[in-house]
Amino acid sequence: MVRSKFKGPVINIATPTIKSTVNKNNLNRLNRNLKILPKYINQTVTVHNGKSFEEILVTKEMVGHNFGEFVFTRAKFIFKKKNQKK
Repeated sequence: MVRSKFKGPVINIATPTIKSTVNKNNLNRLNRNLKILPKYINQTVTVHNGKSFEEILVTKEMVGHNFGEFVFTRAKFIFKKKNQKK
């Protein structure tokens, strides 16, 4: 869904601030349509892909994009080899 520029980015105020992710139980589960802000740089966050949560490390180049752009929701398709009949 495209958002108009005059409305500004989608920022969830209720999202807790990101703290150290040393403890695996405290990983943040962020919404896919939230914008990546500079405060998230060098932090590991989890984002739901529809089936499970995937961890991503936020870098400086990701600022301004959505979290959902870096988590794939579909499985990669690979052709299977056929067994040759003898």
